[in-house]
Amino acid sequence: MPYLSLRIYLDPEGRIGPGKIELLEKIASLGSIAAAGRDMGMSYRRAWELVEETNRIFGKPVAARQIGGRHGGGATLTPLGLTLVARFRAIEAAIAQVTREDLAALQQEVDRPESPAEGTAGGTSSSPTP
Repeated sequence: MPYLSLRIYLDPEGRIGPGKIELLEKIASLGSIAAAGRDMGMSYRRAWELVEETNRIFGKPVAARQIGGRHGGGATLTPLGLTLVARFRAIEAAIAQVTREDLAALQQEVDRPESPAEGTAGGTSSSPTP
């Protein structure tokens, strides 16, 4: 089944897409930037860079690190981070809803075998004319 991938351009250099949102969701569920990065196959450094980039885009933190303690540190999403994830997923669901029929129609075209008349533009032969 076809799907759309949403990317939101918020400023000339700031983009929010499915990767950053998934990272934030994993930080929320795993309680750690390092664990979220590992789960997505990226280094802690890369995960932290993506969080910092998202912080820069919004001008405030989307995740907060918790330092040390008996069981080590961790991370949680800030209220902004939670809102960002919820709004992104809501936009994504709305787009999926409005495009469902058109995407299914496009998939039917992909799945439909080509008839001889459709093999060329305008249904004519593609053989060169003598």
